[in-house]
Amino acid sequence: MLRSTTKPKIVLALDTSTDMLACSVARWIPSQAGGAAVETLASADYLCRRQANVELAGTIQQVLSTAGMTMADVDAVLVGRGPGSFTGVRIGVATAKGIACGAELPLYGASALDAMAFSAWNAGVRGKLAVAGDAMRGEVYPGVYLLDGEGAHRTFPAETVFKVDKVVAEWSERSDREELTLSGNGLKKYQERFEAAGFSAFTPEETWYPTGEGLLRSAALPEHELGDGDPALVLPIYTRLSDAEETERQRLGLKEPTTVALTGVDDALADKHLQFRPLSVNDLEQVAKLEAAAYAGSAHTPWTQKTFYEELSQPGRSWWLAHDYGKPVGFAGGRLAGAEFEIEEVVVAQEHRHGGIASELLRRVAYDAQMLGAGFLTLEVAENNTPAHGLYERLGFEQVGKRSGYYAPDVAAIVMTAKLPLATGAGFSARDPEPQASIRPWPLTAAQRSDKSKAALKAAGDLVLAIESSCDETAMAIIDSHGIICANVVATQIDFHARFGGVVPEIASRKHTEAIVGLFEETLIRAGEHFGCDTLAPSDLSAVGVTAGPGLVGALVVGVAFAKGLCTAAGFPLIPVHHLEGHLLANLFEMPDLKPPFIASLVSGGNTMLVHVRAWGDYVVLGTTIDDAVGEAFDKVAKALGLGYPGGPVISKLAAQGNPRAIQFPRAMLHSGDYSFSLSGLKTSVITYIEAENRAGRAINLPDLAASFEQAVIDVQVAKALSAVEETGVHDFCVGGGVAANPALRAAYKEAFGKKGVRVTVPPMSVCGDNAAMIAVGALRSYRAGLFSPLTLDANPNAPLGEWSSTDAPVIPSGM
Repeated sequence: MLRSTTKPKIVLALDTSTDMLACSVARWIPSQAGGAAVETLASADYLCRRQANVELAGTIQQVLSTAGMTMADVDAVLVGRGPGSFTGVRIGVATAKGIACGAELPLYGASALDAMAFSAWNAGVRGKLAVAGDAMRGEVYPGVYLLDGEGAHRTFPAETVFKVDKVVAEWSERSDREELTLSGNGLKKYQERFEAAGFSAFTPEETWYPTGEGLLRSAALPEHELGDGDPALVLPIYTRLSDAEETERQRLGLKEPTTVALTGVDDALADKHLQFRPLSVNDLEQVAKLEAAAYAGSAHTPWTQKTFYEELSQPGRSWWLAHDYGKPVGFAGGRLAGAEFEIEEVVVAQEHRHGGIASELLRRVAYDAQMLGAGFLTLEVAENNTPAHGLYERLGFEQVGKRSGYYAPDVAAIVMTAKLPLATGAGFSARDPEPQASIRPWPLTAAQRSDKSKAALKAAGDLVLAIESSCDETAMAIIDSHGIICANVVATQIDFHARFGGVVPEIASRKHTEAIVGLFEETLIRAGEHFGCDTLAPSDLSAVGVTAGPGLVGALVVGVAFAKGLCTAAGFPLIPVHHLEGHLLANLFEMPDLKPPFIASLVSGGNTMLVHVRAWGDYVVLGTTIDDAVGEAFDKVAKALGLGYPGGPVISKLAAQGNPRAIQFPRAMLHSGDYSFSLSGLKTSVITYIEAENRAGRAINLPDLAASFEQAVIDVQVAKALSAVEETGVHDFCVGGGVAANPALRAAYKEAFGKKGVRVTVPPMSVCGDNAAMIAVGALRSYRAGLFSPLTLDANPNAPLGEWSSTDAPVIPSGM
């Protein structure tokens, strides 16, 4: 839109990738040369360390007010994509996505590093500028620019990250080092290192950070690729894998693989054992054998174990393994080369081909490549390898060259390239590993509505959007004024976390940022179907509720920032909802007449607690776990057995076939005299048992082990719940959280309390796990009570149960 018009546009720019909160509104005046002139109307750029999520929305409103404008005057939004603080970048990007979605505006991205260069340009610096952005961990984002009368122009293809000493050395060796003037917020920490190397020309400290105007001017350069304004495809620039991913890869590389002999496993579980994970040094012997077998009889020289080891130990690499019961059946990987990522190997065992393994491996490598800052994948494939050609073309690869006689005198290599993200199908998918374009051309436009649809919308009353992002599921729902769930959508990240055997918080945050626009569109479309039209529009909504805690702070921040962006754009009231209270309210879908007082057991991957619900909003936590949560214990035991993630469903299925009394595992704190729980000792006992059986050379009966472990958990949960009900004298008991879906636990509660005449409520399976329908119930209650939050709301990962609660009775929900 910005490049396709000749008319001036009003653009709102914001950046939170550094300690500088940058915001500007400007008039964008397109030029015939392809760029644009920028007339800044108002700005607010100030240091705001770790407070960007609190202050950004208010700053946007302030800047617009200073310019004499409102959101209605804005034609487009521009956001800094980084590189910078991962969390900081996501706050800006998620807020901008929310604004774009709420106001139905195009969203564009620009580099914070480029904006830093323009800070120096605005101060009058000309010539060669070397920018060192702070990347933490003793690293910087380096970039050398040429500053002339038109602006700051890159002399490098893409953002990268290196140790500061390496950058000092490389810049010192440049033939034009005497011409360099240094800038960037990395100098805040490392200026002395550059000075020690003989550099003496530095811009003033006030020019070291990006500004809103600098972001706008960098985007206005003719060479800047703006994209088409689709907010779904505006993603952070990371340049490297997260600390958590690197740590996990090192752990996988150093840990000796567990060998577990199993018996009693039926065929129904076979699909659980094909797993994908990062390649580790422990895999290299088998991978080298698989490589040799794949290329046997061909002219290609297979890589050796040493070659794989040397490749795996280098930076800027991504290698993934597909394995079945620990046996490698395929692998793929490559290396970063500037703005491209070169796929060096894609190998799948003969007997496992044509099962989608190669495409899954490539998707995982492609995701890592994008996180490393690559814009394209490149690879070479033999001209006569027809199946591989088909696979690569389906993923979006196109032929760009040909090398005659590369594989053999009469077999050429076809050079192919694909733009990232890879093509994996059109539109939003709840399980898609790659960020996808919007479902329809952006912005969405609703078709003409029938009188019947208009009447249905009028009868529904006010509609509240609810957002849930506390852990590893991105979810949205829409509830009407009568408590009817009009749409409920969950985008799962299970496939990504299964790679590592559990939730990696940094990956969860990244995936929320990628999924949230597509999820918003899908939720509007499904609600539209509910009302008999093609899609709802943001203007059909009346308020936005969001899980503000507890949970993973980085994950929560994305949902809260997006919600605040929506509210900033459309003027909706903002409603914070407590995640655990949502799990309590989920019981109303099953038992509409559930009323306090009652005892509730909240059991999930992150929580295990008993709560006395004395009244709505009046909660007394009787006891919690002192270490692992129940769901966490299930996942860790499953991981020890090589059963993949999540562990709860597979252990439950195995346990149904086993003897729960076969192995005597401890019942920790069963007789502690309080309502505290401990699962760590039980988990350790199971792992110790596995190791002892391995040393003795005895096969493990997996169903018996699963059943015995599960029963040890259930015995303690039920016993303490019985005591709590007896002590408080209530007549109702309910369960909430993902582990509430465990069939054996549900049955045990019903059996034990049935003998006592106590009614047991368990939520429908569809709302046991994290979902937004339960958040919508809480949001609607607060909306009716007028309990709103200012736009300074921030995520609270440790929010106590009862925070943000209303004492009003909730509307009885339906529609699930």
